[in-house]
Parts: sequence; C-alpha cells; structure tokens
Amino acid sequence: MRRVFRSLRSFNYRVWAAGALVSNIGTWMQRAAQDWLVLTQLTNHSASAVGIVMALQFGPQLLLMPWSGYAADHFNQRKLLMATQATMGALALILGILTVTGLVQLWHVYVFAFLFGCSAALDAPVRQTFVAELVDEADLSNAIALNSTTFNAARMIGPAVAGLIIASVGTGWAFLLNGASFMAVLTSMSLLRTSELRPNARAHRTKGSVTQGFHYVWSRPDLRATLVMLFLIGTFGLNFPIFISTMAVGVFHTDARGFGLLSSMMAIGTVSGALLAASRERPRFSSLMLGAAIFGLGCTLAALAPNYWLFAAALVVIGVAALTVTNTSNALMQLSTEPAMRGRVMALRLGVALGGTPIGAPIVGWVADHLGPRWALGVGASSGFAAALVAIAFLSQRDVEASGLPPAVKR
Repeated sequence: MRRVFRSLRSFNYRVWAAGALVSNIGTWMQRAAQDWLVLTQLTNHSASAVGIVMALQFGPQLLLMPWSGYAADHFNQRKLLMATQATMGALALILGILTVTGLVQLWHVYVFAFLFGCSAALDAPVRQTFVAELVDEADLSNAIALNSTTFNAARMIGPAVAGLIIASVGTGWAFLLNGASFMAVLTSMSLLRTSELRPNARAHRTKGSVTQGFHYVWSRPDLRATLVMLFLIGTFGLNFPIFISTMAVGVFHTDARGFGLLSSMMAIGTVSGALLAASRERPRFSSLMLGAAIFGLGCTLAALAPNYWLFAAALVVIGVAALTVTNTSNALMQLSTEPAMRGRVMALRLGVALGGTPIGAPIVGWVADHLGPRWALGVGASSGFAAALVAIAFLSQRDVEASGLPPAVKR
C-alpha cells in the first residue's frame, strides 16, 4: 500500500492533489448537471443535443492542439495553470447564474461548452505534464496514476452529489458550486514550494517548433499505434454522458438521483483501475491492449443488461477498462518522450483522444435517438474491440522486427 501512494511523500504533490480533488468533484458535478439540463429541461430527451454539447466541449482539444502543446513546452506551467483554472471557474459561475435565474437557453449551453473546452484545451497538456515538476522521475508513473485516482474519485462523488443538488435545489446550483471549487486548486497552486519544484526542460523557440510534435510522434511506431487506439475509443467509446443519460432516462426511467448514481458506479471502476495502475512499477503496452478488449466487453454487457443494477455493474467493468486505456497511454507516452517534447506530445494525445468527440458524439447521439441507447453502446463496444486489434497488430509486428525474420517465416 505504501508503494501505491509513494508520490504523496512530496509536500508539493500532496498540496496539488488535495486542491485537484476538490476542483475535480466540482467539475464532475457540472458535467452531470449539464447533461441533465440539456436532456430533460432544455430538450425533449434529445441525445443528439447532448452529443452536440460534447462535440463543442471537446472539439477545441483538436482545434487548439498545436498551440496548447507549444504553450505547455515553452511557458511557465504553474502560471499558465492558474490562468486557465481561473477562467474555467468564472465560466461555471456565469452559467450557474443564468440557470438559477431561469434565463438559460440551449444555445447558452452550447456557447459555454465551447468556451470551457477552449480553456480546458490549454489547461490539459500543462496539467498532465506539470506533475513531472512535483515528483522525482522515479515516481512519475505513480504520480500520473494517482492523478487519475484523484480525478476518478471525484467522478465517484461529483455526479452523485449533483443528483442530490438537482433534486433538492435545482441544476444551476451545481454549476455555482463548481465555480467555487476552482478556488481550491488556485489556493493549492499558490501554496506550492516553488524552491522544491523540478522545472521541466523548456523547449527552444525555433521555427517549426509548433509542428515538431507531429513529426516526433510520426517517427515512433509505438506512439502511432497508441494514438490510433485512443482515436477509436475516444471518438466512439468515451461518450459516457450519452450512454448513461439515455439508458437512465429512456430505458430504466430513473430520476436525477438514479442518473447520478450510475455515473458514480462507473467511477468506482475507474478508481479501482487507477489504483491498479498506481501499483505497477512501469506501464506496459500489453496492459493497453487488455484494457481495450475489456472495454469492448464491458460495453457489450452494458448494452445487453436487462435491468438497472446489472447495467450499473457493467459500468464498473467499463470504468476499470477505460481508466486502464487512458492512464496506460498517458504514462507510456510521457515516460518514453523527451522532456522538452512532452507538452506537444501530450497535447497531441489529448487532441486525438478527445478531439474525435465532434465526430463520434453526434453519431452516437443519432444512433441513440433513432436505434436506441443499447445500439449506441454497441458502437462503443466495437471501438474497444477495434482498438485491441490495432494493439495486437503492433505487438505482432514488433515481435517480427525483434526476431529479424520476415512475417512469412515467424509463425
């Protein structure tokens, strides 16, 4: 157990993790409340509208990918994080005021989803690489895994709390509380001992440095295979707001509390997956392959679930698998990348993993509206199995190259 939480020996990491936990709880409250607002209050159970919100919120990850990675590799990461976190807090407060006063309309949610996505696109690669400034290189893999544990522990708490808040005082208060929660991470950033930080190597500002990340990744078959897997699962599989909300409302006919509980059930799986990742000394590509296959299996079980509680159990399986894929890919790419290139490579990773949402979310939403939520989960299952096949192909090719024999000979 001590090995699992070894990164917490660092004062800076402890402070960072505490602030991030509070802020992440608020973020998951907002995500659940936003889905519920669009699905039940601003539309007549339109999964397509939820898909559009997701597309607008995650599309900037792809649009701003070159510049967000450039910023992460060239600017002071602590100051940049404080700016992006403050911006997202302000946006949450404004949306909360609009909702509490009854003025909110669907187009408002679209606009705020896009603005929030732009801020998050700049924030994400910095936040994921900033952890390297908080711990020794030997503890980096563990710190990445504990970051995921914090994020997904918040995922377990936030939606359930959002369900209670929505049922008792209204959706807008979830947005307001999220806005206030950003004070926690801003406070933690101000309390860091700057003398104990381990600044990442800053990249030199040269012509073409924005596109160097693309060339770097393209020259690495392992990184290319990882990104293809992330694109498949990120585009067609990580559409949980659509999967969970449409199954909760359209199939099991539950209320806001039941909807929030389903999101928390999946978070139990993601926390478990994060703790498993934290216990490993080094990430392995085979774990990525296994996670993709189990993701496909979990989505299949969820699509076939005959009742609410079996569906909730399948979400736990999906949570473990999804975290295994995202966390293992994160650790593999960070640990195998030159420090001065990490920001751009991580921006590319996030752009591929989340930037496909504008393609996949509307498609999955259309399938849920016209064919049913269970068929939408079938799309997610297919993405997991396809990603596993990509991993198998890469590992087979790597084994062939390692043996020095042509494919026809090595069998």
